[in-house]
Formats: sequence, structure tokens, C-alpha cells
Amino acid sequence: MDTEVLTRGERAVPASDNPLWWRSAVIYQVYVRSFADGNGDGTGDLAGVRARLGYLKDLGVDALWFNPWYPSPLADGGYDVQDYRDIDPRFGTLEEAELLIQEALALGIRTIIDVVPNHLSDQHPWFQAALVAGPGSPERERFWFHPGGGHDGDEMPTDWVSSFQGETWTRTTNSDGTPGEWYLHLFTPEQPDLNWNHPDVRREHEDILRFWFDRGVAGVRIDSAALPVKDPALPHIGDAVHAPGEHPHVDRDELHDIYRGWRAVADEYDGTRVLVGEVWLDDAERFARYLRPDEMHTAFNFDFMTQPWSAAALRGSIQRTLAEHEPVGAPATWVLSNHDVTRPVTRYGRADSAFAFARKRFGTPTDIARGTRRARAAALLTAALPGSLYIYQGDELGLPEAELPTSVIQDPMHFRSGGVDPGRDGCRVPLPWSGTRPPYGFGTAAGAETWLPQPLDWAPFAADSQQRDPGSMLSLYREALRLRRETGDLHGEDLAWLELGADVLAFRRGERTVSMTNLCPVAVPLPAHRAVLLSSGQPTDERGGMLPPDSTVWLAL
Repeated sequence: MDTEVLTRGERAVPASDNPLWWRSAVIYQVYVRSFADGNGDGTGDLAGVRARLGYLKDLGVDALWFNPWYPSPLADGGYDVQDYRDIDPRFGTLEEAELLIQEALALGIRTIIDVVPNHLSDQHPWFQAALVAGPGSPERERFWFHPGGGHDGDEMPTDWVSSFQGETWTRTTNSDGTPGEWYLHLFTPEQPDLNWNHPDVRREHEDILRFWFDRGVAGVRIDSAALPVKDPALPHIGDAVHAPGEHPHVDRDELHDIYRGWRAVADEYDGTRVLVGEVWLDDAERFARYLRPDEMHTAFNFDFMTQPWSAAALRGSIQRTLAEHEPVGAPATWVLSNHDVTRPVTRYGRADSAFAFARKRFGTPTDIARGTRRARAAALLTAALPGSLYIYQGDELGLPEAELPTSVIQDPMHFRSGGVDPGRDGCRVPLPWSGTRPPYGFGTAAGAETWLPQPLDWAPFAADSQQRDPGSMLSLYREALRLRRETGDLHGEDLAWLELGADVLAFRRGERTVSMTNLCPVAVPLPAHRAVLLSSGQPTDERGGMLPPDSTVWLAL
């Protein structure tokens, strides 16, 4: 039976009693491979997550979002799915997943899973059947197979550029050994794109949703949600300017009919089963279309995550975010990082503290102490904003981005950039739980190595030592989430700006609660207040006081 999130001393109640749980939920992202190892083989697994559910309950989260946990060749960290109705044996079994969903629910923690509609693994039975069946077959109609251009068909059908840089078409080989058709892949060649004009593709994904909803999953996160539909004419892009909704493979109008179908499936179930979109779009009006009442419930707010440490930039992003959500009545989401993005402690410690994939480079100078101060301040800032909050595993420990030797990097973004981009593995290193040296209590057996190496200086970040330190990042997160849950002013969706200086972000929530972030190089005075609820910096004098640079404070008026 579904149970609602509990605060200490409360009785479990049916989740259906709170159908709006998702509007203000704190959702913790679990990258299973790097969370905790339950069988000692160096790779995180479901047994490791189950053993740490108490930690997640104490942290104060309402739901867990799992990156893909399905069988996969791991050409792209599991986003190349081979079978949507099973669990990768490196992570466990389907039965373990079902137990995990129920055990978490008994603690008041829901489960959200990842679904990847744009593509499958090239090892998926559908694609393997398409390769065998050959040109013109019904099996190939589920994908984008196409003859090449030029005299010998040796030119790619389009000039589209991959999301991972490089080419988007790979040529097949016919059964007689001659060069064959090409197939489309917006990501790696191991991830062939599906043809969403085909009824089999739509039917299969709706059945996948039902498969997991039947097992108690509370929602799905939709990967690359603006990409699945393509223009069947497969036009070149070149320098062409496309009208909204008419780009050959981004944000096409036909997508909305698909997600209305998904919403109808979700609405078949008791208790709200949420659809969360990964939607990277600059156009606020086009973004909001995905959040209409009969489509997705929420979508990730990437604009805020990419901003530099600047009061004007952050305030502008908050205002844009709230404004673009308001017309459709959807709540905003706030996130500082994820499995694709440089961790906040590192990002905010750099001269250029904004984020863009194209600018990632090895050896970028970083002031970790400054980045940590800012990451603490940003944690309180985002936790005070109206809407739902996402926390990527390890951010609550203050982990920096690990700069790994090239010999161990596995991320395809690194290789497809020609070795220029360090890739995303630096934010995917296994978590430190205890001890003073690798594997830091990750669960890996003595002498075994974790799937990515942990830095030798990570002992101060271990969860057990932070639990004993009231000034640690983990203690700050726990207290922030407790206050967010228990402070009535933080439950609503109102926000009123306070003008306390050009480099100060301050706003009131409800009648009596203020969040104030100082982005000045010097301390600034606090407004009149009754009490300091929580501060990311040094303790602040409650009789007046000053807020240090790169700090956030919550005040009771």
C-alpha cells in the first residue's frame, strides 16, 4: 500500500490522500552504479541502495529518482537500454527492485524511474531483428534506416550533428558483405533512434509505463524529452531557421500528442503517477507547452543550474522560471547538478562559474574552499524556493568533481570530443561512506577496485564523519530539509522579492520567513528579524548581525 511521506511521529497514510505530493517534493537522484555496493564487486547495486534507505530517510527526501537500471551494454551509462522489463544483473534482479520500491515506500519515500524514449540499445531485440531483416522490412520501420546519398550511397543522409558531437548516422553491412543502409542515432552509434511515427513504438512505451506503475513506481523521468519525433522528410539543417515546432528533430509539435497518451496512462492509477521531462529549451513559451494540465507534471529547470555565481543572473533565472511556469499552473523544479553536470563545489569555485558542455576542459583552476562556501549557500537558496527540489547523490556530502586519468574514463562524450572534453565520469565516482582510504565503505570487498577510482583525499567527505559534525555539508542539508518540511511558510508557492542591495538575493516566503543570499565580496547587514533559522556560513549574531560573503541565511521575521 502506498504511504505518504512521514515526519517524526506521524502515522502512515495512503499516498492518494495527497495527490499533490509532487509539487513540493524533495527528490534524490540515485546513480545506482555509484551509490553503494551490496555484493562487493566494485559496482553499486540495488542491495546497496536498500541497505542505505535509512540514510535517505534521515536526510529527509520524499522520493528517489533512479537513472536507468535496466539491462544495458553501458555504452552510455545505461541510457542504451536493452530490456525495459528487467534489471541489469550487475545491479540485481527485478524481484529486488520490487522489494526496494516497497521498502522505500514503507519509509515514506516514493520511486521515480528513468525512461528513454528517443532511442534503444543496438543490442535490443528490435534492432537486432531489423539488422537481420534487411532493407524495406517492417522491422526496420521502427527505426530510421535510410539509403545514403552520393553515387555509391556513401554519404550520410543528413547533416545533423550528434548531442555527443560528431556524426549521427552509421552505415550497416548487408548479409552479402556489401555496404548497406544507414541508421540514425542522435547520440552514440550504439543508441539507434526510434521512429515515433510507428504505432509499435507508441504502444510499447505505454505498456512499459504500465509495467512499472503496476509495481508501485510513482513516476517516470523522461530522458531527452524534446527529441523523439523527427521530420520524416529528414531535411538538412545547414543554416536554415526553423519556425517553432518545425525543427527536424527538436521540439516538434507532434510530441505533445505522445505525452498526452502517457499522461492518460499515468492517470489510470490511484495516487498521482508523475511525468517529469528532461526538456532543454530556451523558448519559455515552447517549454511551458510540455507542462499543460494533460501532459507532463513537471520538467527540469536547467536554466538556473547553468547560471554563474551572480545575483543578477540567478535572480533573472528565478524570475524567468516562475514566469514560464505560471501560465500552465505547474510548479518549478530546482536542481544544482545531476549525472551530466560538473558538481557545484567545483563549478562555483571557478572563475567562470556558469555551466556549458562545450566549455568543459581538463585542468581548469578551481578554488574548492570558495566553491564549497557557494555550494552551501546555493543549497539553502534552492531549498527556500517554491516548487520541487532535486538533489544529486553526493552533493549533500559536498563532493567536488573528480578529475580522472584518461586511462579510466568511460564516458562517450570524452571520446567523441577527441579527448578534449573530460566527460561526465568526474561526477559519477562512487560515494564515500566511511573510513580514511578508498573504497571508503562503498561496500567493495578488500582488494577490489571500484568501477571508477575514488580520489585519495576524499576521507573528509565520508558520510559517517559528516554525520558527527554539525557544521558539515551533510548536516546543513539535513537541517535545511527538516526546516523546509516543518516551516509552513515554505509550503506555499508565493515569493516576494526584498531589495537589500544589487548583489544580495532576498525574498520572503509566506508571512514571516526570509531567505537572503550574499553574493557581495564583503559582509552585509541583516534586516530586522526575530531569529536566525539556519545559515550556510558562520553563526550569525541574532541581535542584528552581518551575513558573510557567499552565504545564505533563513530568517524568521
